[in-house]
Amino acid sequence: MISPSLHPEPVRAVCRPRGRFALGLTPRAIWLLAFGLVLALPGFFSPRLAYGMLVWDVLVIVAILLDGLRLPVAQSISVERSWSNAPSLDSETEVELAVTQSGATILDCRLTDDLPEALVAVPATHSLRAYPRVRAALRYKVEPRDRGDVRVGDVFIRYASSLGLVEKWAMAPLAQTVRVYPALRQGEDQEIFLARGRQIELQLRQVRERGLGRDFESLREYLEGDDLRDVCWTATARRGQLITRRYQNERSQAVWIVLDAGRLLQGRILRDESGPDRRGHSKLDYACSTAVALAQLALYSGDRVALLVYGQHVQQRLLPGRGPMHLRQIVEALSQARTEGSEADHLRATATLNRWQRRRALILWITDLAETAMRPEVIDGAMQLLHRHVVLFVAMAQPDVDAIANARPKTVEEMFRASAAQELATRRELLLARLREQGALTLDLDPDQLTAAVLNQYLKVKERAMV
Repeated sequence: MISPSLHPEPVRAVCRPRGRFALGLTPRAIWLLAFGLVLALPGFFSPRLAYGMLVWDVLVIVAILLDGLRLPVAQSISVERSWSNAPSLDSETEVELAVTQSGATILDCRLTDDLPEALVAVPATHSLRAYPRVRAALRYKVEPRDRGDVRVGDVFIRYASSLGLVEKWAMAPLAQTVRVYPALRQGEDQEIFLARGRQIELQLRQVRERGLGRDFESLREYLEGDDLRDVCWTATARRGQLITRRYQNERSQAVWIVLDAGRLLQGRILRDESGPDRRGHSKLDYACSTAVALAQLALYSGDRVALLVYGQHVQQRLLPGRGPMHLRQIVEALSQARTEGSEADHLRATATLNRWQRRRALILWITDLAETAMRPEVIDGAMQLLHRHVVLFVAMAQPDVDAIANARPKTVEEMFRASAAQELATRRELLLARLREQGALTLDLDPDQLTAAVLNQYLKVKERAMV
């Protein structure tokens, strides 16, 4: 579970006027003044009747002045913004705006929260009735569209009395920085994977083999054939006879999550081309969401999790660790991962990883394959890791390219496009097959299928004790 402290802090501020003359007539007042023109029509028949328009307009203007005087000053109104949960991709976040005013008049308010495009396409205006010295609140939902730190602006408020002839304009300086996290999977599907991981861990405890691993299990008397390097000399000195150590298979393994943040991960996946938001999420967004889910499962299973996000240089790095605070560090780091416009330096990432992780570990490498005539560097990097580690190599496919390859062409142009897409698919399969021949585990998946497939593959690795 992700700590609730990921929530943005609530902010509160006293309003101030928007400009020197921060007030104006409402449409109701303008229509009432315009109605005086109707009263001027009888003046064409009798000049005395024209005074009816003048009397009407004077009454309306007096009502407008009185209504304006009844409205409290902006400084008597305070606005608070709070968040119901940590903003993350693919989940709705509820935002609450609360208004408190110390005036003596009931106010009809219209509030506009200045949200960036990363949270909402177009900021909406919300209506609220605020009673004197009573906290009034409204709630609305947003679905974040981009990861990382976003700047949320001020709240703009227009308020009027129940007469609705004059309205004043004010703003509450509630600007704050909000961090949008990768998709945090906490539903029933994640609980199933956690339960399966727990079951596998219990099975491994029951069938663990002594003497093969390097985790200390117990002490016993030295027997002929035991390795002298396993003799415990301190226990030998105490007991006056040779005592040797017994070991068991390591139950806590290191799991490295390696994410490519190069240009190939900039591609966006359109979930609904007919919807209002056609931008979709980038491949890196899907990779980060999968990384969070795997980190949760691996930490729950007792493994130590590490993170490496790289482009031309290392963007984020976390050494193997465990515990809720380590999970939070992983989530924070993934929210800051950004794609770069150039090709990532895969061989540098491989050398860095080999330097930081010398013992055998499980490496989850999420990347994509460049469409070049030469063998991509990422394949060479993965082969270098196979000499020491178990590598789960994940290539993220592009759904629209697969659709072109599988479609039946109807024109010559579509035939050439289908042939090119099929050639790309064949080449990808050959590259992945070469990795499998070297002992790597490989996946070539659409981003929507990525998380479930990676978690299942991790559980298989645990169940077979491959690390």
